[in-house]
This record gives sequence, C-alpha cells and structure tokens, in this order.
Amino acid sequence: MTDRFEIAVRAEATLGEGPTWDARTSTLLWVDILAPEIHRWSPSTGVNETMTAPMDVGAAKPRAGGGLVLNLRDGIAIVDSAGEQRWLVYWARDGVRGNDAGVDAAGRLWAGTMRYDTAEGGGWLARVEPNGKASTVLEKVSISNGIGWSPDNTRMYYADTPTGLIEVFDYDVDSGTVSSRRPFADVDGSPDGLCVDADGCVWVALWGDGQVRRYTPDGKLLSTVIVPARNTTACCFGGDGLTDLYITTARVGMTETDLKREPLSGSVFVIPNAGSGLPSTAFAG
Repeated sequence: MTDRFEIAVRAEATLGEGPTWDARTSTLLWVDILAPEIHRWSPSTGVNETMTAPMDVGAAKPRAGGGLVLNLRDGIAIVDSAGEQRWLVYWARDGVRGNDAGVDAAGRLWAGTMRYDTAEGGGWLARVEPNGKASTVLEKVSISNGIGWSPDNTRMYYADTPTGLIEVFDYDVDSGTVSSRRPFADVDGSPDGLCVDADGCVWVALWGDGQVRRYTPDGKLLSTVIVPARNTTACCFGGDGLTDLYITTARVGMTETDLKREPLSGSVFVIPNAGSGLPSTAFAG
C-alpha cells in the first residue's frame, strides 16, 4: 500500500505524536512533544489550532466532561473546557517525561513515560483511574509507546520501542488488569505508536523506517503503508466513518541534508479509506 498518502497538516513538528480522533468535535488531536504544543486539526475547515502546553506533552486525549487530559513531563493534568489546568497525578522525576498514552473502554488513562536520554528501564506504564488513583502496571520500561485494545476488549497491545516487539496481554476491562504478557509480533525495527482496527488488526508506526504496518490478529504482517518521512511516530483512524488513517511524523535528530531529502518530515499524513477504525473513548475523569 504505497503512494496513497495525502498531507493533512503540513507542519515542521519536532516530535509530532499521539494522533487521536475526537468524534465529538470531528477533529484530530495531536501533539508536538518537545515544542511543546497541542494541536487540533479540522478536516472540514483545514484549520489547525495550536495551544502551548505548560511543559513537554506526550499525549492529549479528550475528556468525557469536556476539555483534555494530558500526559505531561511531570505527571497527568486535566484541562477543563475553559482552559483551566489542574494536576490529577504528580510524579515528577529528574530526566523523565510523559510519552504515549491511551484510553481504554472504561475511560481509564494508560500513560507511559521514558527518560530523555532513553536509558534502559528508566520509565514505566501507569493506569490512571478517573478519580486520579494511579497504579504502576509495568516497571523498568525504556520507551513506553503504542497502546491499544482489541475490538472485544479482551486483549491489550503494547510496545516498548527498543525491544522491537509489539506485545499482547490478556485484558479485563472491568478491573483494568492485564495478565499473560507475551510477544505478538517482532517488527524487525522500532515500533512506536499503534492503533487497532475494527477487524482486530494492529497498525503500528515504525520509527526510522517511514512505514506503518498492519498485522493480523495472530501477528502476521498483512500490509505496509509508506510515507515520505522516515520518523513515523503514531497512527489512528478518523474522519467520517473512521476510515481514514492519520499518521504523525517527526524531525528530531534529522540533519539539514536529511530535511532537504524529506521536507515533509514533521507533517501529519492521511491515507483515505485505509480501513475501518474503532471509535475512541474519552477519559472519564
């Protein structure tokens, strides 16, 4: 699956990440982690609104009551519909920042962290309840990245990028517990953000490869999307009918020569009619 991409947002994001379709507003939320900025793009108007975050922001997700929940450098924050911010969880540690995050079907936030120097085992994955109670689910994670759930909510997928693996857990949506951790797919690369489609297939962005790959529910490679930006970071389905695949990219670590060869790096791409996505859930807190 190549050469089908369109440019949704032409940008020069240092570290574009975390695309999320907000069905309530029919807009795409995404972040530039290191800018730090939160973006909201409307396909109907072509307008990309930008909000400056108070510190590096790994992810921004819609809240059921309006506003956003943010995975920030120092913890999890709530931004209400009036733009007022308050801490939900504060866990600041020197050299550590928030990274990718996801919201499960029960409205819990799953938030990952990593060290700025990407030191092995320097981060963790936490489950944050709507009331703000946080629990560490995985310790000694290096670069906590893609997270998603199967259509029937019995599986949770996860990527710690340096392992080169997408892993899968058995998942209990009522309790929010995971078990039976095991490999799902060896991507022979650096798996970043991921999403799951209505067929139960897993789509994952490969950092450094300019690719998004689709794997069957039993972990077999099914197809590959190529985009003209090597640092593909994450993907999600959105648009009318959730059929369009949005892909974020980054410029961080690229030289001037690299950027001349790949001037669209840092933009958000879209693959129209790429498949059938699952509706996202808003954070219940």
